[in-house]
Amino acid sequence: MNIHEYQGKELFEKYGVTVPGGKVASTPEEAEAIAKELGGTVIVKAQIHAGGRGKGGGVKLAKNPAEAKKVASEILGMTLVTHQTGPDGRLVKKVLVEEASEIANELYVSIVLDRASGRPTIMASTEGGMDIEEVAAKTPEKLLKVQIDPAIGVWPTTARRVAYGLGLEGDQAKDGAKFIMNLYKFYDEMDCSLVEINPLVQTKDGRVFALDAKVNFDDNALFRHKDVAEMRDTDEEDPLEVEASKYNLNYIKLDGEVACMVNGAGLAMATMDIIKLSGSSPANFLDVGGGANKEMVKNAFRILMDDYDVKAVFINIFGGILRCDVLAEGVVEAVKTVNVNVPIVIRMEGTNVEKGRKILENSGLDFTVGNGMADSAEKVVAALKR
Repeated sequence: MNIHEYQGKELFEKYGVTVPGGKVASTPEEAEAIAKELGGTVIVKAQIHAGGRGKGGGVKLAKNPAEAKKVASEILGMTLVTHQTGPDGRLVKKVLVEEASEIANELYVSIVLDRASGRPTIMASTEGGMDIEEVAAKTPEKLLKVQIDPAIGVWPTTARRVAYGLGLEGDQAKDGAKFIMNLYKFYDEMDCSLVEINPLVQTKDGRVFALDAKVNFDDNALFRHKDVAEMRDTDEEDPLEVEASKYNLNYIKLDGEVACMVNGAGLAMATMDIIKLSGSSPANFLDVGGGANKEMVKNAFRILMDDYDVKAVFINIFGGILRCDVLAEGVVEAVKTVNVNVPIVIRMEGTNVEKGRKILENSGLDFTVGNGMADSAEKVVAALKR
């Protein structure tokens, strides 16, 4: 689950991760009042779940409260388009009004799970403000990576190594090391999957603080953090993904034409690959899970049909815990209750596969049953082209 920058900074403060003074506003008048409270020059920042806000006109400088009100009126209500929002952009409903500071250097720091090693990894660079992928590709020597043993955590020596790697010296290095230790504690205790600060700024008056805050949480751990779960902003998510989450379905909308219904993440990835290999593109990732029941299958199918980009459906199930006959019953009921005007190709193997195929055959509905993944993918793409 993602949260807004202002929410991330509110949580940072609880862990001693330093941030600039600021508050969130929903109206130009609130932005003006916050600017008066902060005094002096402020930064007004659009709050959406996407990067590149400054380039899209969503981050502006205001030299006084009146200007903060004017700038906020320009940003609030705008549809902000960045490289991460796609061409449709995102509607800005809130802005963060923060104190401005004289910046000496823009740095980068993040903590993410390295899945190859199974360990949290701190990444730090002196090249803050840039896409870290670009830094890694063009100047890899400027990207420091430090793997952390989760049983031990971050020792002071490790934190100092990161601080020195960021080019900090003297008291700033001490502050930077403390910052890193607090940030890791936040990442660990809050069950984060990603914490990214870009930029982490070094000011001319000697301070080090997080000018940005990108925080992602492990959905499976949200039951331990009710306060974080309440921060979810469904307006920032795809409506179909929000609907799918109500039924514990793992759904991600993509930009293709062939809808996929699969049980198991690995099989889902393979299904998307074979659709591409056969000459089309997947419209979604949908894993109904090994323990899905008939009702979940019905809801999954309904969500697929609510995507107007879908031109064909490929159901690829390996029957284990989810038996093939249960799948077939769910699909038949779904097709009878949902308006379906696209071809449906089904590939089933595993438990009760013959029983499932008979249910499909006796349904009186127009299904195409494939013989293996490759044959099924070819059939769904051929039906799509027809």
